[in-house]
Amino acid sequence: MTDRKTLQLRDPSETADTAPALKKKGRGWEISDKRLDALHERARHLRRHSSEAHKALAARFAKADLGRYKFTRHAVVGSAIVDFNCHNLGMAIQIDEPDQDETLAKRRDKSLESVGIRVMRIAASDILENMDAVLQRITAGMRMRIADKGEARRRHNAENPRQSKPRYDRDGNGPSRGGRDSRRSPPTSSRT
Repeated sequence: MTDRKTLQLRDPSETADTAPALKKKGRGWEISDKRLDALHERARHLRRHSSEAHKALAARFAKADLGRYKFTRHAVVGSAIVDFNCHNLGMAIQIDEPDQDETLAKRRDKSLESVGIRVMRIAASDILENMDAVLQRITAGMRMRIADKGEARRRHNAENPRQSKPRYDRDGNGPSRGGRDSRRSPPTSSRT
């Protein structure tokens, strides 16, 4: 049987405090296919062997009615694996386990926020002790993210007015031609 390689991380003391710049490109962010496959394999392993806090929050998400928003478990985002990810909102939830490396977590959060993904960190003990408060915090974060995205859309439409005008109305009518008023006077009858 072949020996499988595991995903290795550098010692955080050897790397800079600043997050590396991520460049969106194709399936990942300039990540080799080999590394991306290793990340997906690691995420699959984490889904199969989740912590109790992760299982409890996943079960609650399955029951909750979050509208059109869906959280995926142990999702690969760029070069990171987040505990829960909502792609539509650009929001990730990370469960803080007691044995986790804080410097590595901060670095990952910076790199995710640099590409527009907001990371919410929740302690595993909070999930196990007070699930209702955790869900209220998550829904409040979702509302803030929805408001932020709406504000960004309004700002974009104000800065780019040509792009914000619809080319066709609901009836399928296109823009008026020749700059003339689209409301024309009714034709007059020549018969009397």
